[in-house]
Amino acid sequence: MNFALYIAKRYLFTKSSNNAINIMTIIAASGVVVAAAALFIVLSGFAGLKDFSLEFSSFVDPDLKILPSQGKSFLLTDKDSTALQNIDGIASYSNIIEERIIIEFDNKNMLASLKGVDENYLKVTHMDSMIIQGQWFEKGSGQMVSGWGIAHNLSFGVLDYGKTLSIYVPKPGVGQISSIKGAFNSLNMVNIGVFDVNEDLNGTYVYTDIVNARYLMDYATNQLSSIEIKLQPNADEETVKNAILDNFDTDVIVKNRAQLNDSLYKMLNTENLVVYLIFTLVIIIALFNVIGALIMMILDKKGSLHTLYNIGATTKDIRRVFFLQGSLMTVLGGFIGVLIGFILVVLQQQFALVMITPSLPYPVNIKFLNIVVVLVTITVLGLIASKIASGRINEKLVRS
Repeated sequence: MNFALYIAKRYLFTKSSNNAINIMTIIAASGVVVAAAALFIVLSGFAGLKDFSLEFSSFVDPDLKILPSQGKSFLLTDKDSTALQNIDGIASYSNIIEERIIIEFDNKNMLASLKGVDENYLKVTHMDSMIIQGQWFEKGSGQMVSGWGIAHNLSFGVLDYGKTLSIYVPKPGVGQISSIKGAFNSLNMVNIGVFDVNEDLNGTYVYTDIVNARYLMDYATNQLSSIEIKLQPNADEETVKNAILDNFDTDVIVKNRAQLNDSLYKMLNTENLVVYLIFTLVIIIALFNVIGALIMMILDKKGSLHTLYNIGATTKDIRRVFFLQGSLMTVLGGFIGVLIGFILVVLQQQFALVMITPSLPYPVNIKFLNIVVVLVTITVLGLIASKIASGRINEKLVRS
């Protein structure tokens, strides 16, 4: 067995005659265990929050979205339409017209976004499952579905045929405006349903049939704002994306779900990084205890070190003993901490120990990457701490 490793394990697992050294070692090891467990739990919590935040995007966002490379709309040619139908991997797609509008009800108005969709939209997304009141609009009708925030701010409900909502969109064109009425295209609609996805969408969007949006925008029959696509289960996203770009005559760009939620992904990843750095600082502070415990152990074992030196151990060998002792302490503490954190996260998943609301448990998600991140962080920092502590050993110390 390696001499330095054998002595290091003896020093680590054997009680010292000095009780203060034993207490310091226990505190140092416990600090590593708690820091590792805390880091793993927090990373699992953020992974759960990320999945929870992005869960609703799977209901309302498509797998792929075709957008104009310039301007607000593009013309879908017959060739483009045929290409979409023939590309392998596309399960269904929906034509979209989207524009900012003014929505008025009972002498109150606000800005919103109108999204006109065709009959295939519910095959691409599951937006109808987000409706909490009423139902999805009927094809070719003057009906709409509103976000809960818009309905709340303008104080309207569903199926109120006595009071319709007025939708206004500025008319395209240039020149002077001769009258306010002539400056807008308008349409009266009945709200048929209210959806609840998240605060942003609830206060921004209303949905209606694409025919209504086309009328308000003065668009041609084949003029669209975007096309939303649902992929087949085993389809390769990148392959489909490249096939669209290769077969389209129109100059378009194609975005996946992550790119459509780019700001949300960046925010969640930034928060995750900041929390990781904060808890890494906690680990660094905990490892100061390891450095202190090793230095106290060195001083306590001064007589033994002198004996080792006399029987042929070099200063480098003795340094390696305490380097390995500190490394073993931190690595074992890291593994134990991750194990404790893993058990607590599993208990949270199974028994909902911590609740956000009375009906919503705090979301957590176990990822192998987080286990690796915690162990690598603990190991690297532990090696550095052990190197610092063992570096205090010099020839003068072991000879005296």
